[in-house]
Amino acid sequence: MIEISHLVKTYGGHYAVKDLSATIRDGRIYGFLGPNGAGKSTTMNIITGYLAPTAGEVKIDGHDIMKEPEAAKQEIGYLPEVPPLYQDMTVEEYLRFAARLKRVPAGRLAGEVERCTKLAGLEEVKRRLIANLSKGYKQRVGLAQAVLGEPRTIILDEPTVGLDPKQMIEMRELIRSLGRKHTVILSSHILSEVSAVCDEILIISRGELVASDTPQGLAEKRKGALALKLSVRGSREALEETLRNLPGAERFSVRQEKEETVAEIHESAGQDIREPLFYALAEKKMPILSMERSGESLEEIFLQLTEKTGEEERR
Repeated sequence: MIEISHLVKTYGGHYAVKDLSATIRDGRIYGFLGPNGAGKSTTMNIITGYLAPTAGEVKIDGHDIMKEPEAAKQEIGYLPEVPPLYQDMTVEEYLRFAARLKRVPAGRLAGEVERCTKLAGLEEVKRRLIANLSKGYKQRVGLAQAVLGEPRTIILDEPTVGLDPKQMIEMRELIRSLGRKHTVILSSHILSEVSAVCDEILIISRGELVASDTPQGLAEKRKGALALKLSVRGSREALEETLRNLPGAERFSVRQEKEETVAEIHESAGQDIREPLFYALAEKKMPILSMERSGESLEEIFLQLTEKTGEEERR
């Protein structure tokens, strides 16, 4: 388990991480989500001991990363956004070198390198120079070094950045397989990636944690913010007037499309406006051509949470 308590990191008065607290429990895949510059990589570098925090603490299975770095780091495998690879080594040479750095016992070293080579799908390229590998294979080599020594927690910072669609799918499958034996923390700003592989999501914006829940839990908390897509026959002005006077319609947008007037309506928490909307439109003799209700996507939830943080900061 990783416990992050009131973590702060500043650079010349600028907060990269601001009073961030979170608990990472064993046996789950966590998505660390945020826009570029939100503080994801800074937080991960502090968790792994690459950076010292300005304030706060991080404990890895009870070991403070700053006070007991060796004990804490034994429990962590880390793949930075740019893998720390030696280009003039072969894949096999590099993994043997990394295993020795991680103090894998000599009697286990060959078997451990073979295990990680197989896990990352590197058997066909293990004798090739890293410099001659594709971006996708280099990411796999970085992943293999992260799992050497079987650390309990694997931390992956933007593991699919720069990969093509096929390579991204392959990397996601690798991450899912890791989640069967390890706790995985996956940093990304690609929402489809997070929703595809993660059990829980941490959303960070401007260095602050703004949400922490399962994908389903986030959607449930935002349940009131359901969107209703409506198409009617009638004027734009008449539909706008109807929606302004309709309780439960939190906000809406209306546009004219040829002979139809189309609206997207966001409902207030706990409200279902379909029935009163039907009667209000019937009174005005505005036939409903279509009505579709849907929950907010992860993208919409993400945008609302991160934009809200920015608005509060500017006040």
